[in-house]
Amino acid sequence: MHLLSAYDVNEGRVLEQGAVAKKENEIVAAPRVLNGLDVHGAIVTGDVMFAQRALSTQIVEAGGDYCWVVTQNQATLFDDLKLLFSPAVIEVAPGWSPIALDFVTVEKVDKGHGRRELRRLRVSSMLADYADWPYLAPSFELVRICWEGNDVSREERYGITSAPLTVLSATQLLGVVRGHWRIETGLHRRRDVTLGEDASQVRMGQAPHILASLNNAVCGVAAKGGMTNLAALQRSLAAAFDRLLFRR
Repeated sequence: MHLLSAYDVNEGRVLEQGAVAKKENEIVAAPRVLNGLDVHGAIVTGDVMFAQRALSTQIVEAGGDYCWVVTQNQATLFDDLKLLFSPAVIEVAPGWSPIALDFVTVEKVDKGHGRRELRRLRVSSMLADYADWPYLAPSFELVRICWEGNDVSREERYGITSAPLTVLSATQLLGVVRGHWRIETGLHRRRDVTLGEDASQVRMGQAPHILASLNNAVCGVAAKGGMTNLAALQRSLAAAFDRLLFRR
């Protein structure tokens, strides 16, 4: 069974979950999942496949905002973003003023696990009135540089959001883009590996959906209790289950 989940990265819990039919993909299922949610005031993020016009419109008209990473699956928009953030040398003709630019840049450096990472986000609203994308406000370029020993890697990604800078600052936007990946560590890896969904032989009827919902509840309760190491919690409960029953 293929399930699509809506996950609150701040609370660490699944808000809604729906099945993806055999002849569907997640793009078709996403509107149904969102219909079951109150997205008013929320920032909705998703993998690159969800950068779709109809889904963007649905979110904004329901009172929320979207934030998508854009790749060549949206070729015209991707080319516009790449051109906007590419280095340019502009020659100004006599009697003309240079073009006014509105770029805002923020950076964040993280260290840990023998790695140092620099994330640099540049934001601009110059495409808002030019690109043919519903409710587009700022666009952004995210550059990630990672040093690990003598190895250095660099990647660039482009994205869009409907939340204006007056609502979501560049620093907050950087947090939203990075926070999207908490679904991998906070839910997917826990369900697939720690709770054993990938190895599960339960495949008949609604049983896989029910077990996934129970695993969602386990992940949510652990997050609510501040228990970041789910595997350690499992070992502790396996050794003495009464610790949880009589805990105050």
